[in-house]
Amino acid sequence: MHNRVLHLPRFVFCLPLLLSACAVTRVAPPPPVTAPAAFKEDTPWQRGTGAAATAAIPDDWWTLFGDPQLNALEARLIVGNENLKSLAAQLASARAAVEASRSALYPTLSVSAGAARDGNPAQTTGNGGSISNTANSITLGANAAWEVDLWGRLSQASEGAQASAQASFDDLAAARLSAQATLAQTYFSLRTSDAQLDLLTRSVAAYQRSLDLTLARYDGGVAARSDVLQAQTQLKSAQAQQADMAAQRATLEHAIAVLLGIAPSALEVAGVAGLPAVPPVPELLPSTLLERRPDIAAAQRRVAAAYAQIGVADASYFPALSLSASAGYRNTSLSNLVSAPNFLWSLGSSLTEAIFDGGQRKLASAQARAAADQATSTYRQSVLTALQEVEDNLVLTRRLQEEVAYQTDAVAAAQRNLAITNDQYAGGTVSYLNVVTAQTAAYTSESSLLSVQNRQLAATAILLKNIAGRWEVDAPAPAPAPRS
Repeated sequence: MHNRVLHLPRFVFCLPLLLSACAVTRVAPPPPVTAPAAFKEDTPWQRGTGAAATAAIPDDWWTLFGDPQLNALEARLIVGNENLKSLAAQLASARAAVEASRSALYPTLSVSAGAARDGNPAQTTGNGGSISNTANSITLGANAAWEVDLWGRLSQASEGAQASAQASFDDLAAARLSAQATLAQTYFSLRTSDAQLDLLTRSVAAYQRSLDLTLARYDGGVAARSDVLQAQTQLKSAQAQQADMAAQRATLEHAIAVLLGIAPSALEVAGVAGLPAVPPVPELLPSTLLERRPDIAAAQRRVAAAYAQIGVADASYFPALSLSASAGYRNTSLSNLVSAPNFLWSLGSSLTEAIFDGGQRKLASAQARAAADQATSTYRQSVLTALQEVEDNLVLTRRLQEEVAYQTDAVAAAQRNLAITNDQYAGGTVSYLNVVTAQTAAYTSESSLLSVQNRQLAATAILLKNIAGRWEVDAPAPAPAPRS
């Protein structure tokens, strides 16, 4: 009888070896989306592999703009931004879930110790006496249990958790990249406000000189009262625009402070009138740069996690096999507790299969498949959106460069016209209306140039964000040196 008890567990422990790697519930996810061989907007792109991002995003991509103040602000962003801290905590939780899912693949072992005193009703003896039935029980034991992963339920749950953790890591990288780009765009807008304030300051000074000249001509009986009123109107309008631009500049500075995770009152960005130089966009950009985008990688990994859940749900259709073992000692006293006569052990197994569950397994499987279809559609849409973003900003950077050139010529022409008109007015050959028109044209053209330059800087920053960093392709890893 003793030998027969041993033979059954041996057979049960050999069964997992026979059925190992028998994940009949595994469902392969669809292939990744392939990028087009070329983009529409003139730039020749090379076809990518469609693989999820594996290379790290360049941490200093914003240094292409060559602005020390922007570099200093970007360095403070990662440390203080509260949204990034929240996603970092989410990533830590996902990694803990991965470790928890992996631990389910291994047996569990527990130890126990106990002491009890039992009493039963006293028994009456033949001579009228009674015997008290009390006894002590002291136990010391260990228990082991293991759910055999016959159908891949536990392994696929672990793979799904790993894919979800990788997606959380990519979410953090995507949020970091988005915050960096947002900070760059906000900073460029602030610098544009500084340039607009400088332009308005120069315009106010010029309008004041024009007003002084007009008043002198009016006092001399040369200019009309309407010329003075026009000069005053132009001066006051410029001063009002100056106050409005100062308010816009303050709100942009507050927005930068919040991005850095500090109170608006704790940040002061020094004003600089000039704008940073726009880095030139290369003529050839490989589409493999899209594979660095963390948002695409996150979507693709969520597809893998969703398809792993299909396997987990389908595994519930098959029986679950659990193995257990226990051993220990039991005696009525602590003395000689750990000895051969007091040794107890048991080995066992259980095979369970649900007969009726009201359709829960079928519904769980259908739900997992619907979630996988949704994740796949989300992934494909993220790729299409990424392609659109690149296309949009490729055409923007190119057309805005042309617009800057045209607007620069317009500024030069307006300044020459203003100088000529001022000389003509001083000589009394034109009315002050001509001066107002020339001044308005000069201010509007220069202000428009600053706006176009701001849009060009923003488009370049967004394009860098869309390709997840710099223009350069990641250098391949060096080949290992041959062994001697």
